[in-house]
Amino acid sequence: MKRTKKLASLMLAGVMAVSMAACSGSANETTGAPAGDAATTAAGSGSADQKTYKVGICQLVQHDALDAATKGFKDALTEEFGDRVIFDEQNAQGDSNTCSTIINSFVSANVDLILANATPALQAAQAGTNEIPVLGTSVTEYGVALGIDNFSGTVGGNISGTSDLAPLDEQAAMLHELFPDAKKVGLLYCSAEANSQYQVDTVKVALEELGYACEYYSFSDSNDLSTVATKASEDCDVIYVPTDNTAAAAAEIIDNICRPAGVPVITGEEGICAGCGVVTLSISYYDLGVGTGKMAAKILKGEADISQMPIEYAPQFTKKYNKTICDALGVEIPEDYEAIQ
Repeated sequence: MKRTKKLASLMLAGVMAVSMAACSGSANETTGAPAGDAATTAAGSGSADQKTYKVGICQLVQHDALDAATKGFKDALTEEFGDRVIFDEQNAQGDSNTCSTIINSFVSANVDLILANATPALQAAQAGTNEIPVLGTSVTEYGVALGIDNFSGTVGGNISGTSDLAPLDEQAAMLHELFPDAKKVGLLYCSAEANSQYQVDTVKVALEELGYACEYYSFSDSNDLSTVATKASEDCDVIYVPTDNTAAAAAEIIDNICRPAGVPVITGEEGICAGCGVVTLSISYYDLGVGTGKMAAKILKGEADISQMPIEYAPQFTKKYNKTICDALGVEIPEDYEAIQ
């Protein structure tokens, strides 16, 4: 009798052991972890601090200002995430259609965030995705770029970013400070860039209030820039070039025409001024990129909702001059200007 009870006890223990093992296996299948690895799963789950982020960068064209913005952006994100951020950096070589191709490749790769460096890149991103967060930089006026009427400062949806707009009335005042006796100002810009049109329209009003006659000289791309710039230099006493990516990439062409003609050029940003201008009221594009990178870090970490992030602007502006061209044209520069290095 005792032997029978003992045997029954052993059989019951065996059944319970099998049952417990079955329950354990079922629990681990639910978490996706192998049996006996529950501790490892708990330690690795939700480890957001170790996530790797993929960031696509679409830059319209290579020139100093856009290059500096991209570098500042990458430096800020690398400082935040180290090697846990992977950049796919592509340059459209000045072609808006190529911007669309690049953006579509980012969407297909399901990147975590897109940097659109310059207006055509931002426009391509707007058309390419309404889900992936998109930050613009080196974009002058977002309402104009994205076709938003009565722009309030916040795009909404999946888009935000930083603006490189310097005070246009102060640029007009700078021209007046240096060339008070000039009569006619030529507004030289690329008609394919909506933000360039916005800038020259705004500057024109300010200059006319100061007593200047103004005329538009628009070019469609770098192929007709030489002809248009030559006409402007023949007609005008001073030329104004806004923050314009096509002009920036072809600043040498403008300089080769305007400097020999003795016509000074006022520019909207430092990169163009370094190539063909006498003075500018400019920002640091590197700092602008850093600011954009800090916005990106907040989005990637879930600390900010991009739909509620207003466009950010450069914190300060600096009067700068191109010593070489100023000396060549005999332009005297006030003491509060800094030389472009």
